[in-house]
Amino acid sequence: MSETTFRLARLGEDTAIIDFINENFDMRLPLLNRPELFHHYYAGRSGIPQFAVAEEDGRYVSAAGYILANTKRKPDIWVSVWVAAKGHNGVGLELMNALPGLLNADVVACNNIRPNTCTFYQFLGWKAERLPHYYRLGRRRAYYLAKPLRYSLPPVQRDLGLAKVADAADLISLGMPATPHTPRKDVWYMRRRYFHYPHFKYDVWAAQENGKLLAYVVTRTVSAQDTGCAAVVRLVDFIGEDAVLPRLGAALDAILNHAGAEYMDCYNAGIPADVWLAAGFTERIEGDGCIIPNYLTPPLHENTEYYYFTNKPENFVMFKADGDQDRPNLK
Repeated sequence: MSETTFRLARLGEDTAIIDFINENFDMRLPLLNRPELFHHYYAGRSGIPQFAVAEEDGRYVSAAGYILANTKRKPDIWVSVWVAAKGHNGVGLELMNALPGLLNADVVACNNIRPNTCTFYQFLGWKAERLPHYYRLGRRRAYYLAKPLRYSLPPVQRDLGLAKVADAADLISLGMPATPHTPRKDVWYMRRRYFHYPHFKYDVWAAQENGKLLAYVVTRTVSAQDTGCAAVVRLVDFIGEDAVLPRLGAALDAILNHAGAEYMDCYNAGIPADVWLAAGFTERIEGDGCIIPNYLTPPLHENTEYYYFTNKPENFVMFKADGDQDRPNLK
């Protein structure tokens, strides 16, 4: 019986790993096959591709790509793509279980797993479940994309504002806010993900009080021209303490209405639904009849459910832009 070896990828293995995944995955992934996306997600700072592999008799039998949330010696990571050769699914699960040790990683998570694979991660003792979805309606006479159950706007607090962070360099002086949440994101990550992303334009907002940074909020506006009917604002990240979020309700409402958007939505796990409600957001419950479309270019008038896993659920949060999500639908 062949011995299985688990290791991190080496310098110069990029092409071999891409070829292995293309051969064993059920579609060609733009993240791997478009050079600008591969470089953004998987090109390590030292040039070594951010992958772990399992080998038998010198041949790959599984590979997993990962994305760093920070540059710490013990980083937090998102698993992005995970592939096993036919007949080696068990080895693929073993590679996933080995990943924290290979990387000396603390928190390991993945955004957008297939729902029928949740039991695999639960077998490892990890948490795997649906990613909750929240929304706030804009002040409009008609809604062309959303089909909410009720046209009501929860009240919001008005005591904390948001100022746009104009340039990636400004993050250095601002630093990072206090938060118990994991994965722990740093300035390097913020600059790479939101200011240097090769396709989308993001707006990064800072909440400050008495000169102290309390939170970052990241939004992305999809224009009416892009959807063909109405604008939508996506709230794709929040970094700060839970208690800060309700205080930003009016500021978020202002961003929503300044864009003339139908709604602002947010996929998030880890922040309680009552905190989102206090910030003015309603939870969309799976199967409740409410439709808050996720695919907008072109619009697909149905809900999208995401599922995730994490090896350490305590204090864990996940947003739409975490890992390799919130990206254009490219071929």
